Amino acid sequence: MNGDDARGGNGTEGTPTDSELSARLRRLETQIERKRPQAAADPSTRPRTNGSSALGQAMTLSTEFVAGVIAGGILGWIVDHVFGTKPWGLIVLLMLGFVAGVYNVMRVSGFSGARPERRDRQEP
Repeated sequence: MNGDDARGGNGTEGTPTDSELSARLRRLETQIERKRPQAAADPSTRPRTNGSSALGQAMTLSTEFVAGVIAGGILGWIVDHVFGTKPWGLIVLLMLGFVAGVYNVMRVSGFSGARPERRDRQEP
């Protein structure tokens, strides 16, 4: 301290005490809390809406897709076997099963245009 201090010559006259600094700090903290917008809840602590874990949802999506492809393949094989249209019935119905599997995955995950019907809604 070279004497150029704006508070006075030796620096002890304008220095606030620890209790004054603590009081100013508490006032400042309360003012900040009042002006701060309420923060959104942490996503890790929020309850899940459907109660399923990420692994469970991944298993559901993969099962929906595989089931569509397998069903199309089995139906195509049956059509080919009964009507003798080898391999066209299998090819066409396998592709339709693939499309149905993709549609089911989109429907379950919520990416399709159609909204899934909510069952917890109560009719008046």
